[in-house]
Amino acid sequence: MPMYQVKPISGGDIKIDLPTCMYKLPNVHTPRSGFGEHAHQNGELDPAMQALEARQDKILRRLYELKAAVEGLAKTVTTPDADLDATTIPPQGGASTMLTGTADLDSILGKDPGALRDIVINAHPSRPPLSLLVLHGLLCQRYRVLSTVHVHSSIPAVPPELLTCLGPRHAHSYARQHFQLGFTLIWKDVPKTQMKFSVQTMCPVEGEGNVARFLFGLLSPGPGDAATATLSDAWVDTALFQLSEGGAKERTAVLRALNAALGQSAWLAGAELSLADIVCACCVHQSGSAPSAPPNVQRWLKSCENLGHFRQAYALLH
Repeated sequence: MPMYQVKPISGGDIKIDLPTCMYKLPNVHTPRSGFGEHAHQNGELDPAMQALEARQDKILRRLYELKAAVEGLAKTVTTPDADLDATTIPPQGGASTMLTGTADLDSILGKDPGALRDIVINAHPSRPPLSLLVLHGLLCQRYRVLSTVHVHSSIPAVPPELLTCLGPRHAHSYARQHFQLGFTLIWKDVPKTQMKFSVQTMCPVEGEGNVARFLFGLLSPGPGDAATATLSDAWVDTALFQLSEGGAKERTAVLRALNAALGQSAWLAGAELSLADIVCACCVHQSGSAPSAPPNVQRWLKSCENLGHFRQAYALLH
């Protein structure tokens, strides 16, 4: 916005004592060599005014960036989980590796005025949600993700590996407006894994399977095949309810079904890795069934581990 101009209205040098904390400008009532009334009449700009306008533009840009950062931060602060009495983030050096290729989140989630989209997950440290950690790694390949780990006051302490399960803290984590997704994992005394996203308009999501479905939707937003999606959902429920929570007979039956399905296809639902493979593989390992799994399941587990993100999640079980 251009500044208004003031012509000299009187001569002489008017001296006024000003606080030292204020920035100084030349006295507009004092004629200056090289810039007088003729310059004003011709519409020329005073260099001092130009410098002031540039300084004003710089301040306004900085205020806009701070406003965007505060709006994004408010999404986390306004949740009931903002009472992080015990927050532990270990000091880490270096920046995490992120892919430069990103996708348009607005086409998936709709436009949002915040600096980034915050995903806040509560999980109990006695049962880490391995499938969500694998999905976090895949999200980091697709988007610019700001990842943080916290410990809620309801948990006295957690093992060090749980504090670094999302990888090293990004060197520019203070500049939230440079990221697309905020992925916050809170170790908390909760009966089921919970997720809060867009807290103003969306109710909490409970259950590791439901949270995994939401996160996987950010990776493959297309409608897909209805039959394949149904098959994937069936495997997810089978893994979580029978492998993870069932008895020895149920786990044996699931492993037998997995072995039969994997004898006909390399993956459980479709021609490539899907949510069914992620959840089922994590549940097989978490239930302790991996060492005694049938041959086809063993081969499939190896294929999953070769993708990279599974090994980091499995390390939390040791």
